[in-house]
Amino acid sequence: MEILTTAAALQAHTENWRRAGQHIGLVPTMGALHEGHLQLVRAAATECDVVVASIFVNPTQFNNPDDFRLYPRLPEADAALLAPAGCTALFLPSVSEMYPRPTVVQFGFGALERVMEGEHRPGHFNGVATVVSKLFHLSRPHRAYFGQKDFQQVAIVRQLISDLTFDLELVAFPTVREPDGLAMSSRNRRLSPEARALAPRLYQSLQAAAELLRGGHTAPAAVQAAVREQLAAVPGLELEYITVADAHTLQPLTDTYAGCPAVVCLAAHLGGVRLIDNVVVEGK
Repeated sequence: MEILTTAAALQAHTENWRRAGQHIGLVPTMGALHEGHLQLVRAAATECDVVVASIFVNPTQFNNPDDFRLYPRLPEADAALLAPAGCTALFLPSVSEMYPRPTVVQFGFGALERVMEGEHRPGHFNGVATVVSKLFHLSRPHRAYFGQKDFQQVAIVRQLISDLTFDLELVAFPTVREPDGLAMSSRNRRLSPEARALAPRLYQSLQAAAELLRGGHTAPAAVQAAVREQLAAVPGLELEYITVADAHTLQPLTDTYAGCPAVVCLAAHLGGVRLIDNVVVEGK
């Protein structure tokens, strides 16, 4: 596995791979890799000739400076995990390499970003779209792999690909979970033992919400209220939002649930760590 640190080096490799007729898979990450990331790399290695994994803690998508500062950074350990998973090249740029000058272009995603993460983290998806666009241009992948844990991010990137006519396929993989149900996340490393023991309650509440929706007799507002009540009993947990939304438009469902594909998304702070999770409810 090669380690590339400059945009020019990645572009040169991309050009050679393309000329050789090789299919390129891209797995964008912010590092502190876990099994969810490695699943994406293995899938890319199965479906593509070349796999590029990027590790870049992108400052433009953080609206909390402390969150950016504390985000885990483990490049050596990450590199050791990527090669056995089938990664061909690791792109490991600096901030100055990705942003040699301040960006001026702003991305807007309308209703898609006015809810959930976009509502609570202003500017977040502009930063995501900026760095993802850069990675797409530099690596020119045939397929790009993302995890469903970041459900809204997948929807945003899908819209980005459509609107800017990127010639690639977005591949989304289901959330990978710990044995106790906690969604795998780089942020989990920051949980204290006490907080880690309580964290699976997030997924438990989402499962209960999904069952209420599948039963067909509970309005979305009542489902959200049930989740709030359940999580209010968790010591030290602060629920930021709980939303029952249309799985395609991400717009909140209100009066009744008519059996359309839906997603239940939440964000919560536990022991000073912000966690997100979701469950998808397939339509009837």
